[in-house]
Amino acid sequence: MDIVFMGTPEFSIPALESLNQSGYNISLVITQKDRPRGRGKRMLPTPIKSKALKLGLEVYQPDCVNSSDSIDKLKKLSPDCIVVAAYGQILKKEILSLPKYGCINIHASLLPRHRGAAPINWAIIEGDKETGITIMEMDEGLDTGDIISWERIAIEDEDDSQSLHDKLAKLGGRLIVKTLDDMKAGEISKIPQDDSLSTYASMLSKDIGKINWNSSGDNIVNLVRGLKPWPSAYIIYKGLNVKVHKVKKIEKFSKEDNGMVVKVSDEGIYVNCLDSCIVIEELQFPGKRKMQVSEHLRGNKFESHIRLD
Repeated sequence: MDIVFMGTPEFSIPALESLNQSGYNISLVITQKDRPRGRGKRMLPTPIKSKALKLGLEVYQPDCVNSSDSIDKLKKLSPDCIVVAAYGQILKKEILSLPKYGCINIHASLLPRHRGAAPINWAIIEGDKETGITIMEMDEGLDTGDIISWERIAIEDEDDSQSLHDKLAKLGGRLIVKTLDDMKAGEISKIPQDDSLSTYASMLSKDIGKINWNSSGDNIVNLVRGLKPWPSAYIIYKGLNVKVHKVKKIEKFSKEDNGMVVKVSDEGIYVNCLDSCIVIEELQFPGKRKMQVSEHLRGNKFESHIRLD
């Protein structure tokens, strides 16, 4: 089976590696343009481009994958299937209808839950106990196509968005190969999605990370986990946006208001919320590296009995 692979971030890499190792002929890898990244804003290749070049695969980086030039290139290749994993552009009908086996997408949720750009983060933020990978046939909607296969995994209490991302990326790599094998053997059955059960996982922004101390302890813990490592949950302390990287929930031991810092020690910064007390264990002040609260307190103070905005 001849494959065109479309992907851009780290999430796409295990799928590309698995397809390559399993003997599928990957005639082309399409990825987004190189962009400036990091503090120095150096122009760097996308993660999937770097991996594809190491594997000796041809890479194509169009401004728009739906351009006439891109479509002509795909028509000349005439792939049996186009596999998409977090590519970053919507495919138009002319591309979707081109391959014999269609265009199939590796999506990091159990569709129709968490359609959209950030399913891994929102699964944690919303307190889901499980998630998974869905392989779906792409149509012109946003993650609305028929389900071809899926596999579930538990979301562990210690998971954050990075650890869950890594688990799902590996799962996607395994499941895409099994799914293509089943497709070749004619052993798949497609299941339409139930739109009434759909939810939308919107793109992340820094604005959503501000901790609301009138929320429950579980909601605050999930927000911190779901936004780690980016864009990070944060508090406002004396006018500074301070990132919060690790917290835990304990029972309230003070009747002070929500948002009040009720204790500061090497174990953490204790802040009342709606139904419990949140202990901030790891934070990051602007321009500083992230550190444990105990490390921060060695050379700095954190005032107790003040309200956090």
